[in-house]
Amino acid sequence: MKSFKMLLALSLITITGMGVQQLVEAQQPQAEGSQRDQLRIAAQQICPVTGQKLGAHGKPLKVKVGKESVYLCCKGCLKSKVSPQHWATIHANYAKAQGKCPVMKKPLPQKPKWTIVDGRIVYVCCPPCTKKIAADPETYLSKVDALYSANLRK
Repeated sequence: MKSFKMLLALSLITITGMGVQQLVEAQQPQAEGSQRDQLRIAAQQICPVTGQKLGAHGKPLKVKVGKESVYLCCKGCLKSKVSPQHWATIHANYAKAQGKCPVMKKPLPQKPKWTIVDGRIVYVCCPPCTKKIAADPETYLSKVDALYSANLRK
């Protein structure tokens, strides 16, 4: 678990100057157009390479960058570099779409802690919450999906 600022700094160091192709591992999507994928696409909003709205170039492509699963706007982005600015925006978008800690149901602090579960970044209000998520990941990923759904409708 790390602070939000540390996550962004480490992520930016990792991706700066490297092509997505060097960092990406193509993934099998869950069921075609699954609700979980659709929620994550809506929460992410933009491509980490171009900054364009996901879906602007067809169905987004699910890839793995480091330990995180994210979406690209098209296959063409596999040959390009991730923008540090877009990467930071994506993480801010995920935190905003989540809004609350899935364990304590409290609003996320300004600099939330986080953990990566099944390729997904999950923000929490405090370090002990990451242990609870690790003990029952699917329950808490479902809670994050519910938070995304509720917040994205607003």
